[in-house]
Amino acid sequence: MQHEAIIGLEIHVELNCLTKMFCDCPNRPGDEPNRNTCPVCLWLPGALPRFSREALEKAAVACLALNCEIQKRSAFDQKVYYYPDLPKGYQLSQAHYPLARGGWLDVVDEKGAPKRLRIRHIHIEEDVAKLVHELEGRTPVSLVDFNRAGAPLVEIVTEPDIRSPYEAMEFIRNLRTQIRYVGSSECSMETGTMRVDANISIREQGSTAMNTKVEVKNMNSIRHLGDAIAYEIERQKASLQSGEAIVLHTRLWDPEKGVTLPMRGKFEGPCVPDPSVPEIVVSEEWIGRMRGLLPEMPALKTARFQRDYELPRELAVSLAGDRELSDYFEAVTRKSVAPRTAAHWLMTQYLPSLKERQLPIAGNPVTPDRFAGVLLRLEKDEINANAAREVLSRLFESDETPDAIIEQGGYRQVSDASSLETLVEQVLGSHPAAINDYRSGQGKALGFLIGQVMQASSGKANPRRVREILVSKLT
Repeated sequence: MQHEAIIGLEIHVELNCLTKMFCDCPNRPGDEPNRNTCPVCLWLPGALPRFSREALEKAAVACLALNCEIQKRSAFDQKVYYYPDLPKGYQLSQAHYPLARGGWLDVVDEKGAPKRLRIRHIHIEEDVAKLVHELEGRTPVSLVDFNRAGAPLVEIVTEPDIRSPYEAMEFIRNLRTQIRYVGSSECSMETGTMRVDANISIREQGSTAMNTKVEVKNMNSIRHLGDAIAYEIERQKASLQSGEAIVLHTRLWDPEKGVTLPMRGKFEGPCVPDPSVPEIVVSEEWIGRMRGLLPEMPALKTARFQRDYELPRELAVSLAGDRELSDYFEAVTRKSVAPRTAAHWLMTQYLPSLKERQLPIAGNPVTPDRFAGVLLRLEKDEINANAAREVLSRLFESDETPDAIIEQGGYRQVSDASSLETLVEQVLGSHPAAINDYRSGQGKALGFLIGQVMQASSGKANPRRVREILVSKLT
């Protein structure tokens, strides 16, 4: 029997607001434990929450970036459950009236075909505290850090449209790009500002049934998400083949063992309207203002880069996928650097240099002006590619201009015809056998002669001009 997977995702994204959702405590969950707390986020009796306008605005632009429809009325509920990280016994969430509905993202499946994956809704909720498990001597203890309690989140719930681990990973990559673009969150699974749960079931190929699902948690990277889903699909197939029923429950992904492990039974606690936070009511005018905050999004920017800069699609996608990188690229091209030259050097030299030095795109020593200065000298044949790489490397360590570094390092390329002809004559006089090889049809002899001229010039000769002079003298 052939089976297919039915996958839906629940993605929690921490909004990068300055404060928590219902109080003025700093929104910095990584600080020293229990440093950023107050009666509201400690959930002490009698403390009243005050909803953050910044959280609403960042949530709204994230929803719009995911093609969702903002609802004019949304409201908070008390999602009731009991766990040590939630001592008040309920979480403020939007179970019945979410902020937005009906979004989508386009992905490309394994076969290269486009596919639209739908989003059911996006709601706002507060984060819970963090449990810290330690040892006191040999005794295990669990402690509670309230720094994260009350941090602003959006939860993105997809429709069960995903059919493979690959599609799930592509969806998360696209979602991360969209939300980073509008500046609502860093969306890092590694640091916990984005957490993904996968609901997985399988059914007979061609069936429309929705069978019992299993929820998988604890994936801290996109690769682990794909691995966990792939394992769980095969586990469920094996269970059915052995006659074992699939039971509704939650499992944890163990990346070291490469397996999912049972965690707890799955149950839905009651959700009742919360009386302490007023209903959120927004107008069409407000939604229009939020839509006006959206930048040019990656898909539109990719199309423009292909059209205006004549870049190949794959290169345009890579540049447009990061807002800071695309802005940097356009800043370089405004200095009259050819777009393809700028794009090629950004992807093959600049980004690897940043990664090696662990530097961000914004605020590092190699500004667009300085980077363009190197590429303009390269395009004008004042330096060759090897020299350009050396100059770029030194720009990270020095405040000198590209021209100053070129002069100090003796990197300027020799393009003067008379100087190059002298070098060529010397090389030809020393290698008569290579001349005969070339004239007898052995093309690689020309490469040998060019290399000899470059060596004689200590790498400063213009290789294009050297080739031209050699060809003219050998024919």
